[in-house]
Amino acid sequence: MTRKSVIVVNPGGRDQIYQSLGNELTAIEPPLWVRLISGYLLDRQVPLSILDTEAEGLGAARAAQSIVSSAPSLVIVVAFGHQPSASTQTMVGASALIDEIKSVSPDLPVLLVGGHVSALPSETLDKTQADYVCQGEGILTSYELWQALQGECELEAVHGLVRRSNGGVVFNPKAPISEDLDADLHGNVWHLLPMEKYRAHNWQCFGELESRRPYASIYTTLGCPYKCVFCCINAPFDSNRYRTRSPENIVAEVRHLYETYGVKTFKIIDEMFVLKKRHYMAICEGLAALPFANELNIWAYARVDTVKDETLPLLRKAGIRWLALGIESGSEVVRDGAEKSFSQDDIRSIVKSIQNADINVMGNFIFGLPDDDQAAMQATLDLALELQCEFINFYSAMAYPGSQLYVQAKQHGWQLPETWSGFSQHSYDCLPLPTNHISAREVLAFRDDAFHRYFDHEPYLTFVEQKFGKDTRQHIEDMASTRLSRKLIDDAAKTIPAVEKS
Repeated sequence: MTRKSVIVVNPGGRDQIYQSLGNELTAIEPPLWVRLISGYLLDRQVPLSILDTEAEGLGAARAAQSIVSSAPSLVIVVAFGHQPSASTQTMVGASALIDEIKSVSPDLPVLLVGGHVSALPSETLDKTQADYVCQGEGILTSYELWQALQGECELEAVHGLVRRSNGGVVFNPKAPISEDLDADLHGNVWHLLPMEKYRAHNWQCFGELESRRPYASIYTTLGCPYKCVFCCINAPFDSNRYRTRSPENIVAEVRHLYETYGVKTFKIIDEMFVLKKRHYMAICEGLAALPFANELNIWAYARVDTVKDETLPLLRKAGIRWLALGIESGSEVVRDGAEKSFSQDDIRSIVKSIQNADINVMGNFIFGLPDDDQAAMQATLDLALELQCEFINFYSAMAYPGSQLYVQAKQHGWQLPETWSGFSQHSYDCLPLPTNHISAREVLAFRDDAFHRYFDHEPYLTFVEQKFGKDTRQHIEDMASTRLSRKLIDDAAKTIPAVEKS
């Protein structure tokens, strides 16, 4: 019997998620879970292809035509976000793509996999035209569903599958989590991806903006042992598991990407790379020993309380030029509510230590955590200005499905976004949470004003110009000249009498 192929798809939707920022400023990165699922299937002799609609710049209609014309037996749409905490926003492109597929070929089976999907499987099945959704990471589910569609096993035997049946929803037994990442989740399918089309974030290449391509994102761990209220990273894993790959395989992957595709610019996509010292130091020792280590430009995530002064020289020698820190708030009370137990002095000291080691700092801050008020948010902005990180991300607190904040929002009856794009930090219809003291509109307005206050701040611009050059300063000024349109703010402005507007 001829075994029919599978097509694994990364959906697009960047225009709705990021508005105009998605044109040039955001990264286009190799889709991690498309890679992991595809590698698992290939190891089991499943004939497949990959379609990265975002990298290829395909709209939903063109992508659907391409998919249907390849006549697969199964389409696997993988809706994981660029940020681990933001997989819901990718549902915009995923749903639109599935709608287009079904309009062309109604009987073509579609499986939808992702973080949001795993957190809300029944709702996802109800709100999309997917035939099946997956509760879990999707590796085993994808393989067993393909087997079932080939007639090699029963549909009831597919672990992690959620499907419609007799007017209701049936949950199959959950799939076990893969334990051997090197064997099962290696993701070595680079040859199936459009490697020339991926690009790094603009800030990662400050000082040499022309080096954003070629680019690749890799992973060394899955999951996170922490339980931050705003994060949904562990939704597909159903626990706070923390699994690691072998340092040797990671170093070999970097060498392969450098030698085969010329990649020097990397993202380590782990939720927390600088965490288990034995793990990340072994990786850095291997990277530092590579003959091209001085050419590497790598960024990775860390926490203020996991960075150790004595490890920084080796991180830099390994090519780590940026560390992204989850600082979150300038208020110790608010940080404690987000389970971030470190002091202002800890933050100042670690940021300075990182910068002194010739590593740039990406500071991540959140406005609108449950205990925030205007004064606390101002303290967060003041701290950001004081720290003068080389770049920052300002977020609004969002009730991502799969997070504790989502559970709290449902319990308290707080308004949640009516659309999936409403969960995007940069979308027109972005809808953050209110806090115990202020409204969602006030949170969003403060966040947007803070963004422009930071990137228009003359001491910061002077610092950037001295460190990265005039071209980078001009690039930042051009970036900050674009102000996002926000429905929540626009609608509120329409209700203010004209005399008050003036």
